[in-house]
Amino acid sequence: MPTYPVKNKDTGETKELSMTMAAYDEWRKENPDWDKDWMAGVGNYSTEVGDWQSKMSRTHPGWTDIMKNKILPKAPTNTSIAEKWG
Repeated sequence: MPTYPVKNKDTGETKELSMTMAAYDEWRKENPDWDKDWMAGVGNYSTEVGDWQSKMSRTHPGWTDIMKNKILPKAPTNTSIAEKWG
C-alpha cells in the first residue's frame, strides 16, 4: 500500500499516511489544512558548500595526479569525420 508523507500547513506537524490512492484523495478533501510534504524522502540533499576538487583530493588520494595527466578527447568535427569516412 502506498504511503503519503503529509504536513500540516498551520502547525508544521508531519505524518505518514498508508492508504489507497482513492482513500488518500478523499482524506485530502476532508483535511484541507494538510498538504503533501514535498521534502520528505528527498534523497541526496546536502547543505555542504565548497570546492569539490579540493574535497576529492583530500578524500581520494591520487585523484589530483590522475586528473593532471588526463587528456580529454576532442569532439569530432565535420572535417575529421569526412576525412575518416571519405
